[in-house]
Amino acid sequence: MSEDGRGRVAVPIAALTDPDRLRALDETRLDAVPDEAFDRFARLVGDLLDVPVALVSLVDADRQFFPGATGLPEPWAARRQTPLSHSFCQHVVDIEMPLVLPDARLYPRVRLNLAIEDLGVVAYAGMPLTDLDGRVLGSLCAIDSKPRAWTPEQLRTLADLAAACSSELRLRIAVRGAEQARRRAEEAHDRLAMLAGMSEMLGGTLDVATAVDRLGHAMVPLLADWCLITLVDPAGRPRTVTGVHREAERGADLARFAELLTTGLSAESQIRSVLRTGRPAVRAVAGLDDVARGSTRPELVPLADRLGIGSHLTEPITAAGDRVIGAVTLVNRQGRRGFDDSDLRTAQDIGVRAGQAVGNSRLYGEQRHVAEVLQHSMLPTLPTVPGIELAARYLPVADRVEVGGDWYDAFVQPDGELVAAIGDVAGHDIEAAATMGQLRNLVRGNAYGRDDPVELLVAQLDRAMGGLRVPTVATAVLARIRPDGDGLRVSWCNAGHPPPVLVRADGTVSVAEGRGPLLGLARAPRRTGRTLVLAHGDTLLLHTDGLIERRDRSIDEGQADLLAHLRADGPGAPLDLLCDRLLAAAHRREDDVALLALRAG
Repeated sequence: MSEDGRGRVAVPIAALTDPDRLRALDETRLDAVPDEAFDRFARLVGDLLDVPVALVSLVDADRQFFPGATGLPEPWAARRQTPLSHSFCQHVVDIEMPLVLPDARLYPRVRLNLAIEDLGVVAYAGMPLTDLDGRVLGSLCAIDSKPRAWTPEQLRTLADLAAACSSELRLRIAVRGAEQARRRAEEAHDRLAMLAGMSEMLGGTLDVATAVDRLGHAMVPLLADWCLITLVDPAGRPRTVTGVHREAERGADLARFAELLTTGLSAESQIRSVLRTGRPAVRAVAGLDDVARGSTRPELVPLADRLGIGSHLTEPITAAGDRVIGAVTLVNRQGRRGFDDSDLRTAQDIGVRAGQAVGNSRLYGEQRHVAEVLQHSMLPTLPTVPGIELAARYLPVADRVEVGGDWYDAFVQPDGELVAAIGDVAGHDIEAAATMGQLRNLVRGNAYGRDDPVELLVAQLDRAMGGLRVPTVATAVLARIRPDGDGLRVSWCNAGHPPPVLVRADGTVSVAEGRGPLLGLARAPRRTGRTLVLAHGDTLLLHTDGLIERRDRSIDEGQADLLAHLRADGPGAPLDLLCDRLLAAAHRREDDVALLALRAG
């Protein structure tokens, strides 16, 4: 118990010091300053109940304060708070029920309260203000300076307003809780974002040296002041050591340090231990003695002194089957906190991602070799045919394999005529390339030595694909080119492919219209052939859709761009130069491109 300042004994109320209630009160972030939302509640109480004073009163362990108030006399209006000696609302907190007093001077609980004398509180009606857990934080109260019989309607109105006011308090608490949760989430997000970004960063290259460099720069200075990345040879010996330091001027020292480490690790080296056991190692406090014990090169010690060392952590880089292929070492200088378990967990994630990146690069190397062999077999050497100039290009868009589903072909029949073809199988991988090779061989085997019209050759190709169960649908143009006086007669059939483009020697450019259904449909369609004549100097361009298709424009716009380029460059340009210019103009390619151009010579 304590005195109220005028010799009166104040009986402490236990509910006021409840830590959970005080924590909730603190989370409202309200204090003895005006708050427009709660001032509005006070004005509503004053207007609807016709009272001179109305308060949104919150009660902590030693005072009450008013974020919402109307009608308070000075100096209380300016102070927006009173000691508990002047608080009726503390009793609402205590009893956790409404407190309704027609004349406070008649009630033993409050008749000695200094608010009666100093604030003129006579009639009082207070409704609890609660948080979501039902803890009473204060009171929404109506006050009159004379006795008053509160009506049921007035008390119901006050209770309704108190419920709305409580909702506003709960919202404030929720916002505060959300802010705290957001800060915690941001801390976790920064770590996750770094790891997620690292996965994307490492996945964005298939070159080991580039991946290692990106890995180092991602970790420094976010996780450490400097780092080392060690990769081993098949025998488990350090093959390369690279590093990144937060201070660019230390680059030469770090490069020398890394160079010496490849052959200068002693049996007590932490890095060597991690490479041997596959288990991480952490030294929360470290110094130059650790460097001296872990190396056989004395020069490493002064280098480490200049680089700075206060703690270090080494995590293995593991590939499939938990095989150790390297290690990541993080180093902090003195003055930065030592590494702990959270850093270790992050380093473990990094080790896994780094292992995946290195493994992917090795897989890519193998896949690239296979793709190069496939490409060599799929892209034919163009034949030499009297009276016909030929040029071709193939450019894949995917950087993970060197060949996709686009193809071209040109071969000479036994009678000396030329057969030309171009096509596209969906996909950008080795499977698409293999299917493409199967289809190209079908075209050759189906057409070679036969004098059938091109539409019959394509119809037979439909039947062959169905009978042999070639697992794809594809597009293609098949053309037969024969001498015709001083020029060439071209018979062609289009199976769902972009139409050929004709560039006349006088600069006229047009599209050879006529496109039939795709190859490989379940029910073989009827095929239609067409014929055109190339005069001396005329060019026929066959191409795949990668030359004209973009996600951000229509196919017609792409076709128009192609025709514009051909009008500008096509008539007199050598075929090889023409093909190179067309590929250069398609700088935003999103698909493989194959070109086959032939000109009447």
